[in-house]
Amino acid sequence: MSLGPVMLDIAGTALSEEDREILLHPHVGGVILFTRNFESIEQLQQLVREIHALREPRLLVSVDHEGGRVQRFRDGFSHIPPARLFGQVYEQDHQRARALTRQAGWLMAIELRALEIDFSFAPVLDLDYGVSEVIGDRAFHHKPEIVAELAHAWMQGMADAGMAATGKHFPGHGAVAADSHHAIPVDGRDYNDIYAHDILPFRRMISYGLSAIMPAHIIYDKVDRLPAGFSSIWLKQILRERLRFQGVIFSDDLDMEGASVAGEQYSDRARSALQAGCDMVLVCNNRAAAVEVLEALGDYDDPVAHLRLARMHGKGEVDRQQLHAGSQWRQVNAQLDKYSANPTLAFDF
Repeated sequence: MSLGPVMLDIAGTALSEEDREILLHPHVGGVILFTRNFESIEQLQQLVREIHALREPRLLVSVDHEGGRVQRFRDGFSHIPPARLFGQVYEQDHQRARALTRQAGWLMAIELRALEIDFSFAPVLDLDYGVSEVIGDRAFHHKPEIVAELAHAWMQGMADAGMAATGKHFPGHGAVAADSHHAIPVDGRDYNDIYAHDILPFRRMISYGLSAIMPAHIIYDKVDRLPAGFSSIWLKQILRERLRFQGVIFSDDLDMEGASVAGEQYSDRARSALQAGCDMVLVCNNRAAAVEVLEALGDYDDPVAHLRLARMHGKGEVDRQQLHAGSQWRQVNAQLDKYSANPTLAFDF
């Protein structure tokens, strides 16, 4: 059984019989975890193992665990600062910031890999224009060159831990105030402006070997009337052909208001996203919608997407006790705690 094109969620801290049944559907390819799925380290590890044991190849297990405001698991996990901290350190010392960012990317990823979670949807490649509250301190910086440099370091840290990176939200969420979770944002800038600024981090990260990208539920009306995640212009013509991206394209959550432009029915949204160029669609916090999508996809099959998705599996085995006993884990935590309090500290790795 290959990895299907749908990623969905589960309600609790253990698999129900309904969960098991739906996760065996051939169109399911992964599970995204939320804070509600976490009760303890031991419970979470058992849950992930049960999900992985259901099928072969095993389902992908993912989470939004960027750090800062978006860190799904807290108790028993290290505090990961928001991306903006690393941009602030960069203002003081470029080399220091790159090293600290790589260590933070490693720490975020290694703690998840110790529980056998395959990947986190990170890093954010959006620019901090001071406009978008939903992005805000999730962005490394307002300058695209700095975002690209620090995101590269973060991706290297993730790779050190055996985790693939996902850049989001293509082609850039930072210039609109509306939150696509609750509204239908429109970015009225010209393509050339977006390309010269917001797309630069994506271009560079693609050249560095970025594994996956998540497009934004934003309409860039000078380019297409559809949000980027449902636009073949953005995903096929620009991302695949012009930028030569060969990795996975994940849709953002189809239950968000920004996705409603693609249709009232979730099945329409899923088909539109897949036809536009997505390899996998996320349907979160709405089990009825997930069932609707799975039933509507019929005999849908994309062998190229199967190969891309298989590369998102985590690599290597990590023993959590050995990790916590090691000097690197302790040193990185100590440094991040210091810099969270004062980004201008002298670097003493």
